[in-house]
Amino acid sequence: MPSRTNPSQGNAVVPAVLGASGLLVLLLTIGIAAGQSEKSASGGKDNSVYAELAKAPPKAAARSNPLATDPEAVAAGAKLFGLHCAECHGETAEGGKKAPSLRAPEVQQAAPGAIFWLLTNGVVRRGMPVWSKLPDPQRWQLVSYIKSLTPLSKPADGQGTPPEGRVSSNPPGRQP
Repeated sequence: MPSRTNPSQGNAVVPAVLGASGLLVLLLTIGIAAGQSEKSASGGKDNSVYAELAKAPPKAAARSNPLATDPEAVAAGAKLFGLHCAECHGETAEGGKKAPSLRAPEVQQAAPGAIFWLLTNGVVRRGMPVWSKLPDPQRWQLVSYIKSLTPLSKPADGQGTPPEGRVSSNPPGRQP
């Protein structure tokens, strides 16, 4: 014969379960609110796309651009950018719906080796292709071009505008 449990014993578990689930809901709410306040503190723009640059291994980031002093590398990189990158990053590298601005301080202040590493490995989960099949010299030309871009200032709207006195409507190597 099955034993009968005291109904008051079963009810003691209910507040404990409700208390634990209430605590869980509270913690989730706090976590979401904290994430939203971080996002609003950075102008409502999630800059985590630029965090990928920091993931470059130290040895890769320390690499210097062998074409850094080659004046033709920027123009060649601009042509490659137009062929491979402008569709997502925009004609002037100011970003678009598919990809972030390459004129952002996070990119312009990044080590050339970190940019090269990112081009080589891509960020597939965010839609950035792997460019390892592009020969090393061409990837370094892209790095030269990217580093030659006029950085954006950070206005209140978070979109960025070129600093006064500097023209950025046409990337280096392109004529209007």
